[in-house]
Amino acid sequence: MPRTSVEELLDAGVHFGHLKRKWDPAMAPYIFMEKNGVHIIDLNKTVVKLEEACNALSQIAKSGKKVLFVGTKKQAREILVDKITKINQPFVTERWPGGMLTNFVTIRKAVKKMSNIEEMIADGTIDTMSKKERLMLTRTKLKLEKDFGNIADMNRLPAAVFIIDIKKEHIAVAEARRLNIPTFAIVDTNSNPNEVDFPIPANDDATKSISLILDVVCQAIVDGLKERKTDKETAAKEEEAATATASEESKD
Repeated sequence: MPRTSVEELLDAGVHFGHLKRKWDPAMAPYIFMEKNGVHIIDLNKTVVKLEEACNALSQIAKSGKKVLFVGTKKQAREILVDKITKINQPFVTERWPGGMLTNFVTIRKAVKKMSNIEEMIADGTIDTMSKKERLMLTRTKLKLEKDFGNIADMNRLPAAVFIIDIKKEHIAVAEARRLNIPTFAIVDTNSNPNEVDFPIPANDDATKSISLILDVVCQAIVDGLKERKTDKETAAKEEEAATATASEESKD
């Protein structure tokens, strides 16, 4: 059974694309019609592609790997922060730092620097410094937190990247493709769906559309995490039972 319906997508305005003159011809398979100069997305195709994306994301979550979410446009920021924080996945909402993926070692050094400053504040080391040094460190910490605070726990490259608006986040798309990291994205009619592995044809400007798509995607990740937990518990019980059986047999 699909994770959402055409009716739900319709209510959220997922079907509204861009003006016809702004379209990308590669989106033709996902366009239902043109109305008043605006392309209308085929929501039946959206349901199918969203289901494909969710199945893949659920498997990634089940494997215990992380998905990096990217959405720096104004309409997406608050929604993304609210929803992705709840499922404990890394995200970027302020700006995409060049080399986030392709120069990950350097990014990790910046995150480490941020952690070191936090430790200095916690243990009181910063209080022994001059006023000027404290001010400089505080400013550095605030800047690092803004750029990297939401990926602080990402100790390795993500298993996948989920993007809202691939035209705006073209650098993130390029870096992920260069490293062969699977890409998932909300793709509007002005973008090329062939640039990502799992395109979800949908309105990437309306907050209701972004919110609904993320709700469905987040639930898929939650389902994957639940499966992982259940599998671990089952494996632990089986191991416990096997150990108990072996113990009884040794007594005999």
